[in-house]
Amino acid sequence: MIAKTGFASLGQNGFDAGSPGGYGLHAALVFEVVATAIFLIAILGVTGAKGHGAFAGVAIGITLAAIHIVGIQVTGVSVNPARSFGPALLVGGQALSQVWVFFVAPAIGAVIGGLLFRAKLLEPDA
Repeated sequence: MIAKTGFASLGQNGFDAGSPGGYGLHAALVFEVVATAIFLIAILGVTGAKGHGAFAGVAIGITLAAIHIVGIQVTGVSVNPARSFGPALLVGGQALSQVWVFFVAPAIGAVIGGLLFRAKLLEPDA
């Protein structure tokens, strides 16, 4: 059983009234799927055999920062279920009832990103 903690806001993610910009469920799903796919493609690209390992952390960090700049008003930006689950668990209420989006969308985005990377970006050198 989860006790009411008294926390009003811990940066929890959400849609509709839980969205910083008032975006709905469809916008939240689309943004989180696309953002996660982009993030995964960046990670796979810089850490793979063709990537430049010395700068992998910088490239990954810049990609994540850009995703946050673009999407902070849509959902608060998750792209990581753990980042959404902790605040939702402590705040409860609407945040906890909407947390499913931030588990489902990143899973779908990761699959799409992995498939796109494999299909289009792992072509043999000519």
